[in-house]
Amino acid sequence: MDIEKRIREAVESRKEIKDLQEVYGQIFGMLDLTTLEGTDRTGTIEALCGQALEWKKQLNGKHHPAAVCVYPVFAQTVAKALKGSGIRTACVAGAFPSGQSPLEVRVHELELALEGGANEIDMVISRGRMLAGDETFIGEEVAVFSQKCRGRALLKVILETGELKDGGLICRASRIAMEAGADFLKTSTGKIQPGATPEAFFLMLEEVRQYHRQSGRVVGIKAAGGIASSDDALIYYLLTRQVLGEEWLVPERLRFGASRLASALMDLLIRP
Repeated sequence: MDIEKRIREAVESRKEIKDLQEVYGQIFGMLDLTTLEGTDRTGTIEALCGQALEWKKQLNGKHHPAAVCVYPVFAQTVAKALKGSGIRTACVAGAFPSGQSPLEVRVHELELALEGGANEIDMVISRGRMLAGDETFIGEEVAVFSQKCRGRALLKVILETGELKDGGLICRASRIAMEAGADFLKTSTGKIQPGATPEAFFLMLEEVRQYHRQSGRVVGIKAAGGIASSDDALIYYLLTRQVLGEEWLVPERLRFGASRLASALMDLLIRP
């Protein structure tokens, strides 16, 4: 498989897009507007939610971020601020970003996020265990989170591809997560370099495609980590279209984890 060639073909397919403005609107609607900083506090979270609602108003309700993603301590703040808006409450949970806490502690954090009103959960796998070859543990931790989220929240499983590095490991981790119940695969935490890369994303897309063909179950995918410009986001959008088809180009199946990207897209969407 010539991954670089497939990426080039996807990028070149941009020429086929007749309404680029509409595509940027679609991507905006796939954003998980995110803040995961040690300086986050109630006021800044409320301001972020207010910004998301203001953008929705500026776009006449046609497009709005899919979710606002925060630490679990702010779940209730976000859920309250966004109630009735159609913008979902997402939380990282499970010792984000390292995953280096006992599983029972991580699960307790998940439960607190759910109780606070989160209806989307972004969890990290234990990359050290994956690198050590302990695939059984990876499957078990994802399965526990999946069972807790079932009927309550969407589960996005972060692979942290920049730490796994090896293509074979990325593919294997993708398959384990999906078989254990992941609703989405996600590239990165955004806390290490590299974050998302087209190469790792392509491998994950192929695993999603093969898993869907074999099982019939739909799994979404989220690109996160270093995606700051509309051109960056468009590459991941086009790759998804190339590998999975038009039916994956909806917020229920494709997401972007970003903060700077939102402002860049808004500049294009409200341009006279």
